[in-house]
Amino acid sequence: MQTERHRTNRVGWLRAAVLGANDGLLSTASLILGVASAHGTRASILVAGLAGLVAGSMSMAAGEYVSVHSQADTESGDLEREKAEQIADPVGERQELADIYVERGLDATLAMQVATQLMAKDALAAHARDELGVTDALSAKPVQAALTSAASFAIGAAVPLAISWLSPAHVLVYAVVSVSLVCLAILGGLAAQVGGAPVLPGAGRVMFWGALAMAVTAGVGALFGTKV
Repeated sequence: MQTERHRTNRVGWLRAAVLGANDGLLSTASLILGVASAHGTRASILVAGLAGLVAGSMSMAAGEYVSVHSQADTESGDLEREKAEQIADPVGERQELADIYVERGLDATLAMQVATQLMAKDALAAHARDELGVTDALSAKPVQAALTSAASFAIGAAVPLAISWLSPAHVLVYAVVSVSLVCLAILGGLAAQVGGAPVLPGAGRVMFWGALAMAVTAGVGALFGTKV
């Protein structure tokens, strides 16, 4: 039997990974450019970049965990209510499930047969999937999302930080900008490809907003660096 592979089972971790890596790369590169434009020393640039990596990783992990945990709590609450409803009114719940299948195109008799058989096997799973839209592949996983966000942010942030450490001082800004934009384009293109979207528009969007963020931050650093 042929097994089809779909992208929906990757949505949770892929979203967290792409968001984390993009934020890590862009925020750290922008921070480095801001400090460099303010005439900071290499030591201050590296300290700022490293602090941004650590703080950003922890912030991403905490934010993603809280957000996804809230979703998980909502799903859990809905499932508990569904359990209670099935105990209180199993006939009504079966009819409710059958009505859902009728709306999807089955005739009433077949819909009732399908609802009866699915509820006989696992009533809660049937209602979770078809009434609530909760499945194992798409269910909220807070710890997974938090760890993925933290790790991907750190990996993204490590790129401009490494470039700042390895590049000669007189080309540091240009090296960080060019490498970061290339990496952002690759990241945007890969995310689009894995998600089934056109690669070039995805890469272009990420590059545009990345260049804008770095330019604004560098401008702020240059402006305030001359006044402090």
